[in-house]
Amino acid sequence: MAKIKRLFYDIETSPNIGFFWKSGYKLNIGHDNIIQERAIICICWKWEGERKVHHLEWNKGCDKKMVADFVKVANEADELVGHNGDRFDLKWINTRILYHGLDPSSVDKTVDTLKIAKAKFNFNSNRLDYLGQFLLGHGKLETSYSMWKEIVLQNCPKAMAKMVKYCKADVKLLEDVWKVLQPFAQPKTHTGVFGGLDKWTCPWTGSQNVIKSKTRVTARGTTQYQMQSKERGGFYTISEKAHADYLEFREQEREKKRKTK
Repeated sequence: MAKIKRLFYDIETSPNIGFFWKSGYKLNIGHDNIIQERAIICICWKWEGERKVHHLEWNKGCDKKMVADFVKVANEADELVGHNGDRFDLKWINTRILYHGLDPSSVDKTVDTLKIAKAKFNFNSNRLDYLGQFLLGHGKLETSYSMWKEIVLQNCPKAMAKMVKYCKADVKLLEDVWKVLQPFAQPKTHTGVFGGLDKWTCPWTGSQNVIKSKTRVTARGTTQYQMQSKERGGFYTISEKAHADYLEFREQEREKKRKTK
């Protein structure tokens, strides 16, 4: 069965550098004060099912090649998974793509674990660090503001190595948190159908180890069937036609068992 190519990713970014005469709370610093635009320092990613976490980093402040190379990787993915990725990471990447005159990414299907956390739960915090600690017993690696200063102002290779390590750990944590949250969110891609199986199979894994849990009738009189994945525990809904196919498959399985006895 064909498998979904699911990419987990994270970026680290630099601040703007500018002139300002006063520091404090709620100050208005206009864009005319910027003397060096912010950019992406590094991008880390891993494919679902693989252990290795890859990374790219800027070239002394220039992120053009890094962004172009990552877009090629992202274009291979069926789904792109990030934490606050829709609002932060993707917008950053698109902005740098536009700035450098690169071709847009073809990614059209994203999963945002921050949106899942907000929509389905009532956590004390929806930050990735807190979710990791609450759900898994461990959070993000510790870091400090000085690491950004050493990279941006001094081009320090040791600080960059620490930054990449920090970002890679975030990607691993992201995948682990996603695995826990996944059964509570409707999948963006039906894994079973993607792999050539019927619609009644588990949309998260493509597994045929599923059961009917409930029959529903809509206000328009359409019968639907709620199914449960025995592997993931999540619930999903299928049509009458898909349910008929499910029953036919089960009957075929029972017939095979009778013949082998």
